[in-house]
Amino acid sequence: MASSYSTDLKIELMVTGENAGTWGDKTNDNLNVIQQAIAGYGEQSIAGGAQTTALTIANSPTLSVARNIVLKLTGTITGNQIVTIPSGIEKTWIISNGTTGAYTVQFKTTDGGSTGTTWSTTDKGIKIVYSNGTEIYPVDLSTLSGTVASASIANLAVTSAKLASFAVTEARLASFAVTTSRLATNAVTAIKITQSTITQSKLAANSVGSNQLISTGVTASTYTSATITVDADGRITAASSGSGGAGGFVPKQYTVGPASGTYTASPTANRIGVYMYAGGGGGGGGAVQFNGGAGSGGGGGYGFYNFPITQPFSQPYAVGGGGGGGAGAPANSGPFAGRPGNAGGNTTIANVGTVNAGNGAPAVPYGTSGSDGTQPGASLSGFNRTFLVGTTYGAGGTAGQNQVYSPNEGIQSFANPGNSGGGGALLIYENTGT
Repeated sequence: MASSYSTDLKIELMVTGENAGTWGDKTNDNLNVIQQAIAGYGEQSIAGGAQTTALTIANSPTLSVARNIVLKLTGTITGNQIVTIPSGIEKTWIISNGTTGAYTVQFKTTDGGSTGTTWSTTDKGIKIVYSNGTEIYPVDLSTLSGTVASASIANLAVTSAKLASFAVTEARLASFAVTTSRLATNAVTAIKITQSTITQSKLAANSVGSNQLISTGVTASTYTSATITVDADGRITAASSGSGGAGGFVPKQYTVGPASGTYTASPTANRIGVYMYAGGGGGGGGAVQFNGGAGSGGGGGYGFYNFPITQPFSQPYAVGGGGGGGAGAPANSGPFAGRPGNAGGNTTIANVGTVNAGNGAPAVPYGTSGSDGTQPGASLSGFNRTFLVGTTYGAGGTAGQNQVYSPNEGIQSFANPGNSGGGGALLIYENTGT
């Protein structure tokens, strides 16, 4: 019966009575094959572009590179490489990736489902691998059980350069394992801390003092009418006095109508509060021998405007006067109604707001009061006209008195003109108080 060869190392398996006179030589060949498998070193070039290099193990007595226990892959590679060994071989290798070139090297079996183990484009290290006949498996810290005890690690042996990015996770650290005594001075910097990972519950009481806070460049001081800048973490990164508005409103201008001019805000103001009163309408004139009395003028619109401004701020304004009263009817001309009252004037600041004047008492129907003005866009309205300065700015004028006549006593009084409406007013406050 002829000799056969082992599946893994291809050792010649001789049968009894065979190879008379050469048995010793064949045994020596087998021992050389075994020696190569347990102690041999070989190199295999895989230089070139992307390709597959097929390694084989020949029958004894032929020595094969793939049979060596230590295998170094060499050459300059210009594409990703695949190195295969035949399926069905069970063996262990120590493989060094000695190639140059930033490409991957994959070591696998010829089995169709094999993925093997792969060196990355920058990995020029050594791997211990084994084959179970169909697949290649690595032997490393990720596949070994057990732990490396702290007593087995020399002091300062594990440095940051020896740790892969994000290799030390929270799950791998025992509670309270990292204490201040284990951290070098200034070792934990801002770039090593993920945003929002240090919460209040992780900080001991009074553990964060002024020395632990990164300087923002803001000088310790007292700022008035301040402008401040706050970053995304809530830190004040800039502060200055004089360019921002303060909380208190200070009177800046008080003008009674009719008047006009230009209002210029103080340089430090960024908000104004404006009370505007339009002029009231005039009352209707008194009548002669006429049923009913004349109407009153309508009140001017009034309101408060809360308005933010951007410096520099300068705008024209106009303050409306009161409308004149209507003339009374001529004496002894009756029956004759008095004349209607006149409308007052609007009060306005350009780009801030306008309050509209009250209308005069109309001629028809006689005895009707003029309509009140409006205050479009006012922040506040409807308050008592006198609450600020005690004067009824923009009130409507009252009607003139009718002529009083008695057949027995003759004319007792003459028809009077209507009274003028109250003049408008403008009061401006700025948030420049300290």
